[in-house]
Amino acid sequence: MDNFTKKDMEEALRVIALMVSQTEKAKEKFAQGTSQHTLQKNRLQALNIALSLISKELAESDALDYSKEDLKKAFAPITSLISKSEKAQKKLAQGTWQHTMLSNNLKALHIVLPLLTKAFREIGAEKEQIE
Repeated sequence: MDNFTKKDMEEALRVIALMVSQTEKAKEKFAQGTSQHTLQKNRLQALNIALSLISKELAESDALDYSKEDLKKAFAPITSLISKSEKAQKKLAQGTWQHTMLSNNLKALHIVLPLLTKAFREIGAEKEQIE
């Protein structure tokens, strides 16, 4: 769990699961093939990877069901969510539910990013050993 406590990881898991639910609902609002639908689809994939990475870390398991390419594709939506959340949060008053929600989202996403990097490197190292 590196620099994060079990409690941090469990909270991140809860927050990311909520983000998955919200993204699924948002995706339904857009017609398939539109850029908004594709954006939500890519976010959903990245957030599901994030859930797996946190669950893997909490269970101290080595099993991961994603390819190196899947992990690589997850970086852009995660970093985009961080950037957009930081920008939105600056416009909100501290103490509002929206500000608190974005704070929780950011904390969870900042936990996910190093886990994503770690998993990407580990898969890369495994591939090099196999070849």
